[in-house]
Amino acid sequence: MRKENETKRLPFFFDYCRERRKGVLRSLLFCSIFGFVFLLYHLPFDAVLYPSLLCGGLGGLFLLSDYHKAYMRHCHLVKMRNLSAAVMDCFPEAGGVLGQDYQEIIQRLRKEQQSLTNQLNAQYDDLIAYYTMWVHQIKTPIAAMRLYLQNEDTEFSHKIARELQRIEQYVEMVLVYLRLDTAETDYVIKELDMDKIISEAVKKFSIQFIEGKISLVYEPLLVTVVSDEKWLSFVIEQVLSNALKYTPEGGTIRISLVSPKVLCIADTGMGIAPEDLPRVFTKGYTGHNGRTDKRASGIGLSLCKEICDKLGHDITISSALGEGTSVRIDLQQEGVIVE
Repeated sequence: MRKENETKRLPFFFDYCRERRKGVLRSLLFCSIFGFVFLLYHLPFDAVLYPSLLCGGLGGLFLLSDYHKAYMRHCHLVKMRNLSAAVMDCFPEAGGVLGQDYQEIIQRLRKEQQSLTNQLNAQYDDLIAYYTMWVHQIKTPIAAMRLYLQNEDTEFSHKIARELQRIEQYVEMVLVYLRLDTAETDYVIKELDMDKIISEAVKKFSIQFIEGKISLVYEPLLVTVVSDEKWLSFVIEQVLSNALKYTPEGGTIRISLVSPKVLCIADTGMGIAPEDLPRVFTKGYTGHNGRTDKRASGIGLSLCKEICDKLGHDITISSALGEGTSVRIDLQQEGVIVE
């Protein structure tokens, strides 16, 4: 620690000397003038030397004291650089009129920044409130349309029902997107039956499986995990939705455990290009498949990644073009309190 402090102190010492060099040179010049004048009047050398040494010593002490104060102010400001502007109010002693002016300017800028931040937060809260209300309101006509379609059994009604389910999924995605970054996110961590969650997700997409003639390979996993049911269900449904979207007619989707609590959802779809794999969880990135399918938003997988991170799960994707994609969700958690 001592060596580290000395290392930090040395650059500051050189900067301080460069900053004070004009004052030091000016003092030396004045001393030289006085000494030269005294010598012209043939004063004894000792009478000139001793006052000069005394003045030089006192000047050195004053300079050393000023250096110490400047260094302490420097250390204080270095610590403040890592603070948020909202709590940056413990400034060191100004050390002059200009320093006081600078601090007053900084305080004024902080107040303006805080005012702007409060204004933006209020606008953001209003926006979140509006879209949350819109999501809940839009669910009413969707539910009504689904009731109307229950009495129809035609190919056209089936297509409408499939598109309606897609609308429901997008609405749910909006709601998840709005809730994910809010302080009110309601995580309920408890022990869950994975077969129940997977069965409900598969049932939700049963029409797509049937109409796409896509085979499902799934046997009961007989495993329980510790997680949040609502958020984990969203992740699994999103992964299944992507698998169905990019798996051609006659393909296969396999749901299995590849280790005690690592869920694997694999498909025989078009796969993901190697250059796209590192960025599949980036928000808004659609890659080659997204450019082919104009409906892709690049939001779904990024939400899955963010949810898994918050739940303490790990999600990874492996894929090969023309062979399919495999999504693995590590559901193991340690040290989680079950409610």
